Formats: sequence, C-alpha cells, structure tokens
Amino acid sequence: MVRRPVAWIVAVILLVEAFGVAALNWFLGVVVDHQNMSLAGLDADKMALSSKIGGVLFGLYFALCALVALLVAVRDRAPAGVGRVLLISVAVVHGLLGAFAVGLVGWKAFTFMAVVLALIVLLLMTYDRQEGPAAAAAGGTPGDGGGPGGAPVPDPEPQDEVPPAPVTGPAPTTP
Repeated sequence: MVRRPVAWIVAVILLVEAFGVAALNWFLGVVVDHQNMSLAGLDADKMALSSKIGGVLFGLYFALCALVALLVAVRDRAPAGVGRVLLISVAVVHGLLGAFAVGLVGWKAFTFMAVVLALIVLLLMTYDRQEGPAAAAAGGTPGDGGGPGGAPVPDPEPQDEVPPAPVTGPAPTTP
C-alpha cells in the first residue's frame, strides 16, 4: 500500500523543515542582532530574541507534527485526536506558506509547499476511520477489505427501528 511510505516521507520532510525553520529564524535573529538597527522604534535586541524564540517554537511544532507522522508510519493506523488535529493544522500552515511563498520566493518554493501539502492530505485521507476495529473484528487486517482473504464484509442486516415521532408546530401562546 501507499499509506506507510507516505507517512514515512511526511515524517522525514517535516523533521527536515523543523530544523530548517529553526535554523533560518535563528540566523535572522543573529543578523538583526548584529545590525543594531531599529524598525519603527522597536529594540533590535527584542526583535532578535523574538525571532530566535519564534524559530525554536515553530521548529518544535514541526518536529511534533513529524513525530505524529512517524507514529502513523510505525503503527500503520490513522492518527486520532490531537495527532489528527496537528496534521490538519500543519496542512493548513503549508497551504498558507505556499500562498506567501509564491509572491516572496517564487514558484519553486510554492511547488515544494504544494507537494508537502498534498502528501499530508494524502496521509490523512488514506486511512479510513472504519477500517481499524471493524476489520480486526471481522478477521482481516486493517486496509485489506475486512474479511478473510481480503473479501469485503457484508453490511449487517438492518435492525427494526422505531420511526421518528412526527414533528408538530409550536403551540399557540396567546388565548
């Protein structure tokens, strides 16, 4: 299947981006610190420190998202809860970075961000939520169709359901 290799690729790319973003912001902080200039009255030391702190925090965010993708690759299960939210948020971040990159850096940077965005979305979409427990209960492995030998599991027979109560309008409130 394509799921595990995509998860491994996403994990590696996000880890490389984590170090790249942290290093770039650290370098920008050093450059601002050495210039000793102010921007609209802002202190250069505070700008340099905030650039370094922002770079480290953003790098840690990317590293945490890479860890989630790595866990998805190792476990071969869909991300759930906070991990899924982190992967969705990093996809949104890559979409926004791609939109800014096309104007600031060029089409190559946009293409890279679009490819990473596509890989993250592919990672999120290839894991079906119904495959895990339902496939294990039916005797198959996750992702093979559910049944023994990869045969699809038929839907269970519909149960007798109670029809919903009819909807009535509001009762009048005036005498």
